[in-house]
Amino acid sequence: MKRIIGLALALAIWLATAALAAAQQAAPPAAVPTATPIPRPAPISSATSGHGATINLYFDKLAQGQVGVLQAAGPDLAGLTVRFADRAIEGFLWPGEGYFALIAPRMEQSARRYNLDVYLTYADELRETVNLQVEVTGGGFITQDVPLAADKTYLLDPELERAELARLESLFSIVTPQMLWRGSRFDLPIPGGTLTSPFGAFRTFNRTFQTRHTGWDIRAAQGQPVLASAAGTVAFAGFLDIRGSIVVVDHGCGVYSTYSHLSQVHVTRGQSVTAGQVLGTVGATGRTSGAHFHWEIAVNGVFVDAARFIQTWLPGTER
Repeated sequence: MKRIIGLALALAIWLATAALAAAQQAAPPAAVPTATPIPRPAPISSATSGHGATINLYFDKLAQGQVGVLQAAGPDLAGLTVRFADRAIEGFLWPGEGYFALIAPRMEQSARRYNLDVYLTYADELRETVNLQVEVTGGGFITQDVPLAADKTYLLDPELERAELARLESLFSIVTPQMLWRGSRFDLPIPGGTLTSPFGAFRTFNRTFQTRHTGWDIRAAQGQPVLASAAGTVAFAGFLDIRGSIVVVDHGCGVYSTYSHLSQVHVTRGQSVTAGQVLGTVGATGRTSGAHFHWEIAVNGVFVDAARFIQTWLPGTER
């Protein structure tokens, strides 16, 4: 009888593990971004300030969790700050091109029109404001039911989740003014990997705990190498309760990427990394019951759709 109970328990654990892996990788595979250079697009719209600066928007509408590029250029322009959805976004300089800012609505931000206030500073300390607007649209997020094995249910704790997000937000709040990705473009951390469980999904674990999916999952095997999406500096390498063994890379100008559930970590905090450098290997640490890779990108403290982000033209990505 004990042997039968033991076999039944082992089967239940195996089924829970398989179900979680299936749920985490069940969404229809998304188109895999290619490594070909992204051509610079023409601006969608432009505005001219009273002092002759040109403001170019490389986007029309922005869906929740997507990123738009704004450029400001003009004689004696010495600084750019953008205010959007009650957040101030500092612009960064790209020599010869002027200043740029990356605009990103949160995945939970209401779909409507918002003010986009552009503050320009000139070399003679003159300041000027240009008032624009941008429409935020729905992200089309899916819902998912995700089972979690009994030995991991202690991780279904709202306080744990809040504390971990606060830890990440504190990292993301540090804005390195230099464009550390310059000369490399952002790419998948697992070349040729299949994107599965999508960004922004409304998730319910074990039919009780609700949360949002802040990144993308990529189908991967235990021990598979995980590469840096672009050049940068390691801001954190360690363990978090939900994301397990994780590496966080600062790419500069408010852009960060994270690599979670690793089995091994091959880099240390403060280390410079190049695009495509091995950061660690795929594992099953944290809130997962099987080999699982979770990838995130945050822009100015906002989690964004990483798959769309790496298909967006950015200044400095030309090789």
